[in-house]
Amino acid sequence: MGINTPKINGGLLFLLMLVLAACGGGGGADSGGGGGGATNIPRYAFVANSNDDSVSSYVADADSGRLKYIGKAAAGSGPSSVSVDPSGKYAYVANVTGDNVSQYMIGASGDLAPMTPATVAAGTFPQSVSVDPSGKYAYVANQGGNVSQYTIGTGGGLTAMAPATVAAGTNPQSVTIDPSGKYAYVANIGGNNVSQYTIGAGGGLAAMAPATVAAGANPQSVSVDPSGKYVYVANFSNVSQYTIGASGGLAAMVPATVGAGAILSSVTVDPSGKYAYVANLGSNNVLQYAIGASGGLAAMAPATVAAGADPRFVSVDPSGKYAYVTNSGGSVSQYTIGASGSLTAMVPATVAAGNGPFSVTTTGTWQ
Repeated sequence: MGINTPKINGGLLFLLMLVLAACGGGGGADSGGGGGGATNIPRYAFVANSNDDSVSSYVADADSGRLKYIGKAAAGSGPSSVSVDPSGKYAYVANVTGDNVSQYMIGASGDLAPMTPATVAAGTFPQSVSVDPSGKYAYVANQGGNVSQYTIGTGGGLTAMAPATVAAGTNPQSVTIDPSGKYAYVANIGGNNVSQYTIGAGGGLAAMAPATVAAGANPQSVSVDPSGKYVYVANFSNVSQYTIGASGGLAAMVPATVGAGAILSSVTVDPSGKYAYVANLGSNNVLQYAIGASGGLAAMAPATVAAGADPRFVSVDPSGKYAYVTNSGGSVSQYTIGASGSLTAMVPATVAAGNGPFSVTTTGTWQ
């Protein structure tokens, strides 16, 4: 995004320029279902390259997790976020300076084929796209101050709901859906808070009461743990942690925040719900935490692992064995996840991406 940073006034513009320095978003890893002795193994990874308006595709080696480049597909202007539906058949990309969402079918080899139409309209400066666990609905956080909401048709195409958008806080940055598909949460970078919604029978969002809960300064990314009990938000310099109540409302834990970093840009939780990882853009590393029995984060030893230049987004594959981080300098870091949750760089430690890789998502399959 870098050269295409949205025109937001005052100090927030300066902050966003820092956050997106060298960048050309949240959500979490997509996962499927299985039973008996089935094992979820990695399959593909997709990276939104915000400075060359493309999406890179990779195939993940089932045994090592290493990524192998497949190719690129054209996206809209300033792609910032990529999400895959739970079936692994469709991919969606929020184009922040194009005010639209690109939509693709995922081929048998992991290649992306644009749907017809190739894009659908979103709000102003769409920053983040997320698909609900049922695969029926998609939501886009627009920095202009709202969330676009769509139904997903039988062929994967997006259709705007009525109404097409619902109000959010100031400059929404990230949207995520809880595992039950009942609740949605949006990090508002300009409002220092998180919007919270219930999801109706037809997928429409309705603001809870209260409509927002306080976060830290400049919240960048929001993630829900797989149990649906906890929410974590990466703020500019720390991580907010919440419990989710019976009606979906967020309540700050004690302590309300943990950690310290320099421009924290993304948080994700692994599929087991035991570990959380945070991309630390300002320090070129990834913070790693263990999640306690009550949801509280505790720094691992070591507390950080090295990443590439300007790490922007972190994703864990559905098997929980591998993690990937987009580095705005032009690469994707790849890691194995050990028995204690700690990340170890693969060999090679990075694979090439496009110009300004912004976000990454992975898919898996049950075998």
